[in-house]
Amino acid sequence: MSRPLVIDAHVHIGTGDGLRGPWDTEGSLPLYLSRARPAGIRGAVIMPPLTSDYPRANAEIARIIATRPGFLGYLFVNTRTESGRVAERVATGVRQGFCGIKVHAHDARITREVAEAARRWGLPVLYDPAGDTATVEMVARAYPDVAWVIPHLSSFADDWKAQCAFVDQLVRLPNVFTDTSGVRYYDLLEDAVRRAGPRKVLFGSDGPFLHPGIELAKALSLPVDAAGLRDVLAGNVLRLTAPARRRFRARRRRRLEDRRAA
Repeated sequence: MSRPLVIDAHVHIGTGDGLRGPWDTEGSLPLYLSRARPAGIRGAVIMPPLTSDYPRANAEIARIIATRPGFLGYLFVNTRTESGRVAERVATGVRQGFCGIKVHAHDARITREVAEAARRWGLPVLYDPAGDTATVEMVARAYPDVAWVIPHLSSFADDWKAQCAFVDQLVRLPNVFTDTSGVRYYDLLEDAVRRAGPRKVLFGSDGPFLHPGIELAKALSLPVDAAGLRDVLAGNVLRLTAPARRRFRARRRRRLEDRRAA
């Protein structure tokens, strides 16, 4: 039996300037592809690594998604340094083809600016709360019409208590999702998909920092049936990004028609 379509929902590509670790130094596209392609991964959601200059980093992502049809882009936003300009940044990103927003608590907490922009454009928000599950509870309840994807079961730092608390949120809150990237406690990941269902869990690798083939093996081991596996591996991320992708395709068709009519 052939494997279903696999889209990696969490990949960092580009150059950061923090030089504190891989997460803010460099996400190499050739390195990622050299690991993802042999594993059977055919698409990816890409975003910059942590950096002090997200406009520059997002511009690099925009160039990649414009030339690689299998790649989707998430616009990375720093809610502190870009305060007051988030709506403008997101509107520009939507025109460039971005289909989601990324925010990391390392930079600053999530804000209403981001939530309102996500609601305005129908975009999912990939928010890393660094274990702050209370904020997840607040924003998910305040914005029930926004899809909140919380990676790593809420904590890349293996905060087991936070991850346990988050699994309960994943079950209770219909607009909260997670990805499989960097979850070391596999039993928790298995518990999450059993209790919340496969439509709440996305395959993600956090590549190239983590090996996408190894991360994919975890997703393939989850206790789901064939339909559930299709959701985890690609269906969920395609569903969450569908409004933005449809809108961008329609805008591109109109531009082509205008050029032909000129």
